[in-house]
Amino acid sequence: MSTTGHPKGSNRSARRDGAPEGQTATDPWAATAARLVVEEGLEYGPAKRKAARMLGLSGGRACAMPDNDEVEDEVRAYIELFRADTQPAELAALRTVALQWMQRLAEFRPHLCGAVWRGTATRLSSVHVQLFCDDPKSAEIALINLGLPYEVSSAPGPRGTDVSVLCVHSRVRGWAQPATVLLSILDFDDLRGALRTDPRGRSERGDLEALQRLMAAEGSAR
Repeated sequence: MSTTGHPKGSNRSARRDGAPEGQTATDPWAATAARLVVEEGLEYGPAKRKAARMLGLSGGRACAMPDNDEVEDEVRAYIELFRADTQPAELAALRTVALQWMQRLAEFRPHLCGAVWRGTATRLSSVHVQLFCDDPKSAEIALINLGLPYEVSSAPGPRGTDVSVLCVHSRVRGWAQPATVLLSILDFDDLRGALRTDPRGRSERGDLEALQRLMAAEGSAR
């Protein structure tokens, strides 16, 4: 994690500042990327690339890029140190937004993924929802029928080809800026692998019922 802003005497700060024996070359990279994710709302890929430039790692220096699990671990550590007082409420607000959109678009078998599902989202995070459609244009038609404005872009899909991403904005009570909701349009056949777990056994996404259970569990824990 970046040493900027770390409390004096923090073990984590000492590890970064002193760079003791055993610290891996990717530690500062993952930590800097994590800070950019939290403070600037960047996605992991852009955050890692920007962190590399900031650390001078883009000029041919040999250094393995951290994987997303490493960055996520650092994001969680950063939130625990610097955003523990605000992040839980921001995450709850974004999960409420996700729930509203998933209920609205339930016919397209929505699954929540990304930081809002994994629990690392902050106010700057986008809400990522995957829609599994028989007809890739059907979700756009649904938004048009609802009178909802949207923008279209693309992103890499699970089959190695780009998929359409519909960007909509949703108001959040008490927030000056709306939340960004990104609706990825996937093929219905991609649903078969939607609930697989990652190498650590964690789910990468959850459907509407899973999100409702998660929110209920967190609500009862508060």
